[in-house]
Amino acid sequence: MSLPSYAQQSLSTQLGQSLTMLARPSVQTFERFERRGTARDAFLYVLVAALVSACVAGFFALFHDGVSPLGQFVSRLITLPLQFLAFTGTVYAVGRYLFGGTGEYREVAYTFALFFVPLSILSSVLGSVVYGIPLLGDMAGWLMTLIQLAYAYVAVQSSMNVRAGVAPVAALLLAALVTSAFNLALYW
Repeated sequence: MSLPSYAQQSLSTQLGQSLTMLARPSVQTFERFERRGTARDAFLYVLVAALVSACVAGFFALFHDGVSPLGQFVSRLITLPLQFLAFTGTVYAVGRYLFGGTGEYREVAYTFALFFVPLSILSSVLGSVVYGIPLLGDMAGWLMTLIQLAYAYVAVQSSMNVRAGVAPVAALLLAALVTSAFNLALYW
């Protein structure tokens, strides 16, 4: 079974755009792509990341005592898209209603998806490989978080057109708090 041609074309386009964004992160680069996709395109791309992440986590769980491969698979498959929705929804709401941003949700979702997907896949692979190695696992996790935050900072400026002062940082902090609260509720 293969993907419909729309999905294949969309994923191929997004992969090329992701590579460009990762190689040249700037407001100008992000703005070049923000209107080329829809929220549907963003979520399709995030679902691919969730599936890849779920497979990676499920596979590597086989090598770790006390970790359920099925639990890892299902957890990643469900939580990754929900976390993405919570985070990007909060960035949009905060940027728009607290800081007067002019971007649309589809721009936020698409822009964030273009860097989030490849970095989340890399993070899953890296995290699964170094899981349980003291210090190295923690360092890898923090490094991936810092990298994603750097891209997110540029994405907020681009997709919400919020560039002045502390607004981009505040939007990210509030989105991180809401997503953390969401994660606590999800795993409680």
